[in-house]
Amino acid sequence: MSAHPLAIIIPVYNEGQNIGTVLTAINEKVSTAHRIYLVYDFDEDDTLPPAMEFIKLGHPVILLKNPERGVVSAIKTGLKTATEDCRLVTMADMSDDYDDVDKMYKLIVEDGCDIVCGSRYVRGGRQVGGPFIKKNMSRAAGLSLKLIAGLPTHDATNSYKLYRKKVIDTFEIESDGGFEIGLELVVKAHAAGFKIAEIPTIWHDRAKGESRFKIIKWSPKYLKWYLYAMKNAINRS
Repeated sequence: MSAHPLAIIIPVYNEGQNIGTVLTAINEKVSTAHRIYLVYDFDEDDTLPPAMEFIKLGHPVILLKNPERGVVSAIKTGLKTATEDCRLVTMADMSDDYDDVDKMYKLIVEDGCDIVCGSRYVRGGRQVGGPFIKKNMSRAAGLSLKLIAGLPTHDATNSYKLYRKKVIDTFEIESDGGFEIGLELVVKAHAAGFKIAEIPTIWHDRAKGESRFKIIKWSPKYLKWYLYAMKNAINRS
């Protein structure tokens, strides 16, 4: 068992402009003992030099090379490699609010939750910036999955989720596109009876660097797991 109960998994791709701010924010805001896994695709990634400076200062950062290129492989690699019981997926662009992490962890250890979802679309949460189409598609998907499929979160498509190890060990991850992996895991976990909770979170669009989100390419991947959740709801009724 790791001395750090929490793994923070961050896929990176040339996030040299942001990673110092992200690592500083985690260090200042997360009191739960943790280890940070930065999963990168290639040795020339400009994330690595500033990250190594944090390592030299004694920060609990591990550089983990992705065996395949792409964000979905990076997230899978982090989730499967981490030794900690609780595994948080977050991004390297300061979009997620790290004030939420200790609250998410508390729901795991005190309430027995298996997944805790950061939700932009519940009271107290919101989304600041971002493309109009992407924002409204995710809001509509989250609301319909909550009301029709019965998912216990209003924001199933958000990647900002904390998972127990047993959830990761239970399922073969099939996602091969990108951030739909978070939707896949939550709909599968719900169908299998795992305990899922949500907390409000405030999401900010990135201020520096280029987004890796590919809405046209990945929409069919999200649709697959959306329909999976709806089919399960019909079968249960």
